[in-house]
Amino acid sequence: MKYMLIMRATDDAYASMGDMDEMLDTIGRFNDELIRAGVLLAAEGLEDPAEGVVVDYATDPPVVTDGPYGETKELFGGYYILSVASKEEAVEWAKRMPATVPGFKTEIRRVPEISEFPQDNVWIQKERAWREATGQL
Repeated sequence: MKYMLIMRATDDAYASMGDMDEMLDTIGRFNDELIRAGVLLAAEGLEDPAEGVVVDYATDPPVVTDGPYGETKELFGGYYILSVASKEEAVEWAKRMPATVPGFKTEIRRVPEISEFPQDNVWIQKERAWREATGQL
C-alpha cells in the first residue's frame, strides 16, 4: 500500500530548523533509512510559501493571490510517499521523522491504487494505459 506523509509546520517551527547544511544532514540520514528499508517511493520539499500562489475558485473567474498565505497556521512543506504494508507501518515511519520539535506535524493519508477504481471507466482505462506506457505500472 502507498501512504503519503504530508509534512506540516508553523512558521516558528520552520525557523527553528537551523542552518541548511544541518537540516540536509538530518533529513538525509532519515531518507537513507527509508531507502535502505525499501519503502521510499518519492520525497520532495517545497519552496518558501512566499514564492507560491493560491487559486481561489470561490468566484468566476478564479482569483489568484500571491503568497504568503493569510490565515494559514500550518504550511505544507513537503511530502514522502512510502510503500508499506499497513497504516501502522506508515505511522511508525512518521514517528521516526527527524523534525520532532513543537510546531511540526505529519499527516498520513493512503494513496489508492488505480486498480481500486472502476476498471470499465474510460478515463481510468486511459490513465492505466498512460501509466503502463510510462513505466508506472
